[in-house]
Amino acid sequence: MKKVVFSIVLAFLILIHYTSFAQKDTFSTKRDWQLSDFNISATYGTSVEKAYATILTTLKPKRKIIVAVIDSGVDTLHEDLKSILWKNKNEIPGNRIDDDHNGYVDDVYGWNFIGGRDGKNVTKDSYEGARVYYKFKKLFENQSIEENSLSNEQLFAFKNFKKAKEILEIQAKEASLYVMILKDLVTKIPIADSIVKLSLGRNTYTGDELENFKAVSAIEIKSKKTMLGFFQQTRQMDQPNSFVLKELFDFYEQEKTKMLAVENEPIDYRGAVVQDNYDDMNDRYYGNNDVMATGSEHGTHVSGIIAADRNNKIGIAGIANNVEIMMIRAVPDGDEHDKDIANAIHYAVDNGAWVINMSFGKGFSPEKKWVDEAVKYAESKGVLLIHAAGNDDKNIDIEDNFPSKNINNDTLQIASNWINVGASGPTLAELKASFSNYGKREVSVFAPGVDIYSTLPGGNVYGSMDGTSMAAPVVSGIASLILSYYPELSAPQVKNIIEKSAIKIDSSIQIKQGDVNRNILLSDISVSGGIANAYEALKLASTIKGERKRENTSEIKKRKVVKK
Repeated sequence: MKKVVFSIVLAFLILIHYTSFAQKDTFSTKRDWQLSDFNISATYGTSVEKAYATILTTLKPKRKIIVAVIDSGVDTLHEDLKSILWKNKNEIPGNRIDDDHNGYVDDVYGWNFIGGRDGKNVTKDSYEGARVYYKFKKLFENQSIEENSLSNEQLFAFKNFKKAKEILEIQAKEASLYVMILKDLVTKIPIADSIVKLSLGRNTYTGDELENFKAVSAIEIKSKKTMLGFFQQTRQMDQPNSFVLKELFDFYEQEKTKMLAVENEPIDYRGAVVQDNYDDMNDRYYGNNDVMATGSEHGTHVSGIIAADRNNKIGIAGIANNVEIMMIRAVPDGDEHDKDIANAIHYAVDNGAWVINMSFGKGFSPEKKWVDEAVKYAESKGVLLIHAAGNDDKNIDIEDNFPSKNINNDTLQIASNWINVGASGPTLAELKASFSNYGKREVSVFAPGVDIYSTLPGGNVYGSMDGTSMAAPVVSGIASLILSYYPELSAPQVKNIIEKSAIKIDSSIQIKQGDVNRNILLSDISVSGGIANAYEALKLASTIKGERKRENTSEIKKRKVVKK
């Protein structure tokens, strides 16, 4: 969830094109296809530009909407984002004083819940399955357990332990294959990259630039072929070489970690940096104000999809034009921690967010009760939560995917302010992106999540990513657009509008369930049975009488705290 769906694309690259990179990727779409209307571009976009050109020409926004992005961080200096970032007006930057008494010092752009008071930050972290496995290993490993003798709490722990062990063993086998294949690739690619850089006379280049380079010597031709094939097959022609190589090595290291997870206890990266009492939810005023940190590619990309400046005539155009992005850093390279997510939601609500984008997820949630409480708190304050459905091509009606809208894991206790978003592609063949999770009950709507072009760290850098992580902010942008013009609508009303106005498509798609290929409709794998559409959503919103409670129409007052 935190990255492009690199594992899926890379697996295809390695297994099919390992011996030759010569085959050119024929996939091509407009860079802003997610904003397009099908009748204009023949791609299944969200009709955002149509909405601006028609409905919104005669309307004025009624208020600015704060969107909290719980993610990996954001480039606060990016040319297309710096004008739309939320700034805490009650905080004096850099004076090291908690001016607004909310418990967080100098929280100008938001807060970093995976940072230390000394300024250090968590970047890499372990996976929740490994953390769960080792937490209970001494209690349950090699023990004869009678489930009937366990308390409800012990039974919950035991079942999580068994599930974690099974998954870790499966992942270790799969990862060992990746590591074996990638071992050669991670040696060859950097060599080819070095030769290309030397030939070009510069350290940074994109796939598009490399394509136009005229290689002369045999080693230049071979190196260009290797690197160009890598750019093409990972569909990252517009990305800088440093970014593509980082994705490769990050994935390689992740797979090595998974391969050894059953044998090696995970390192407590977070604990070493954050140094809070993790088991005490009341210990919540930790972290630092560095919302950029390192590894902020994902959060920067997500933020641009939602609200990149539409008026500066540079870069890209985000979906919503009257939005401020509040960055809350809580997602490392690895699995996020439940405590950080719960506190991030609380922070967002208490500081005036109307929409919270959550492009992350995992298969275990040992402290789900903390996240559930935060979800209910957001629900009580009228805040809409929009979550990426996940990139494992699985049915999350029957397989765990957290966080979730089901309070206490009860499908009868559903948060009314929750939208789960699956990823769609630009063509009929990709209505459901190959990697996207799905679920007739759990996935609310699909939205563009393939080859989405947006902002990246570096001040003026842009590039494409795939994932439900990209689809969720598309819907967050649409929701924010609706609320800026119709702020009287409640979170459940906006959720229903987005679902009901989704464009239904009768054509069937093929998915694999087990060993069987099935032809199905989007209505078989989502609540709405369609793709989110800004134009239709705004039309529908204009006909509905708002139900937002009066106290939630203005920014929610921050809770004042006195630190011990």
